Amino acid sequence: MFCGSRRRIVCVWFPRLASDGALRARPLEGPFALTLRQGNAERLHCLNRAAEAAGLFRGMALAEARVFCAALQTRPADLHREAQLLAALRRWATRYSPWVGLEGEDGLALDITGAAHLFGGEAGLLADLRARLSRAGFTACLGLASSRGAAWALAHHGEGVAPPGEDLAAIAGLPVAALRLAPETVTALQRLGLRHVGDLARTPRAPLARRFGAALLDRLDAATGAAPEPLTPGAEPPRFALRLTLPDPIGLVADVQAGTARLLAALCARLAAQQTGARVLRLTLRRVDRDTQEVELRLAAALRDPARILPLFTRGIEAVDAGFGIDQLRLEAVQVEPLPAQQLGTTTAPGDPARLGDLLSRIGTRIGLENILRLLPADSHVPERGFLTAPAAFSRPASGWNAPRPRPLVLFPPEPVTAAGSTPPRTFRWRRMALSTARAEGPERLAPEWWFDDPAWRSGLRDYWRIETRQGRRLWLFHTPQAPGWWVQGEFA
Repeated sequence: MFCGSRRRIVCVWFPRLASDGALRARPLEGPFALTLRQGNAERLHCLNRAAEAAGLFRGMALAEARVFCAALQTRPADLHREAQLLAALRRWATRYSPWVGLEGEDGLALDITGAAHLFGGEAGLLADLRARLSRAGFTACLGLASSRGAAWALAHHGEGVAPPGEDLAAIAGLPVAALRLAPETVTALQRLGLRHVGDLARTPRAPLARRFGAALLDRLDAATGAAPEPLTPGAEPPRFALRLTLPDPIGLVADVQAGTARLLAALCARLAAQQTGARVLRLTLRRVDRDTQEVELRLAAALRDPARILPLFTRGIEAVDAGFGIDQLRLEAVQVEPLPAQQLGTTTAPGDPARLGDLLSRIGTRIGLENILRLLPADSHVPERGFLTAPAAFSRPASGWNAPRPRPLVLFPPEPVTAAGSTPPRTFRWRRMALSTARAEGPERLAPEWWFDDPAWRSGLRDYWRIETRQGRRLWLFHTPQAPGWWVQGEFA
């Protein structure tokens, strides 16, 4: 779309987009800011109103900010989540106009030409837009004009509405920075005494073009409506959903499977065209009495192979109550992930990750993917903190296991041992068993991690021993020198 005398553009600027989004999820009282690491320093990225009132500003070093405001609360910024939030706001803003685009990293541009009357006029549309954003917890500055540049200028420098055809008059008193110029250009214009847009508009164009180039005049013409500036709406993400309406109701599992296979083949073809794979699939079955039942399938890895996905639907389809028959099937890929094309061999190797993914998916349909766990290494020398548990479907196996000495296969909370004072003990009692030492390796001294207040390690240092008993048990014992005593914490295979 191009600029014209009857075109009306609304620019929405969110000066505290990131902080407003963070506080919506976890509200806080008092000064708050998101921090972002730039170079070797943490700097303020986005502040709430209380932090700005305390004299803090964006780009300020965090150490300096804490000197000025000791009550400042901070969280690390997430630029990806910030972009997702702005994209969600863009989709929401389509309730006012179908032509909505992004304006930088913290704003939206809406072409409301021919749509304002649906909200009682331009004033009613702006009031409704402002009220809804305020209730949602977002600070928004609005500008309305016949050109995109003028709307941006009004939103960022005082807000306001420019009557149709009077963009220049509305922004003439605004600073030249309202033309979206580079900071060095703004400084150079101010040194020449050209501080406002009106001053620039009254200056002969030829000297300005010679000194600053055509970019300055292009910005001026775009703001005054003399030059067109397109507004490109954001592209909607592809939707992967198909529906099959049946002429006669069906109720047999085999018939539902056949219909699902037909939908699945077409859906996987769409996924392949976008180089994506499905992680969550939802099959909705509509009965003739208009009741619906859903079968959700969660996959351990992104897939788009119908032959591998279809058998996983069997368990869910068998549990469906068809009633008097099913007359419609709808299959949707609820969650998708990038899955580029790969070179396939003629056979599947035994260690192929695809086989493990299929196994996890089959087990996950029965007990839930989140209940299938794998161990991952953790950066800690304390035995009980040396590993993490994570869902196997949503993590990758790690090869970074690095233990200075062998660790037991079975690890449990320390259990007391009755033993004599020798190191290591020649005989001891554990779990009502009398054991004698045949071979011992050690000691391996481990110190507590002082930055964690762990009650189990308040006794201090531990000297660990690998004990092979004459009775066949291979145990992991430790001795506490500060408070003499022996304990068993694990057992080797």
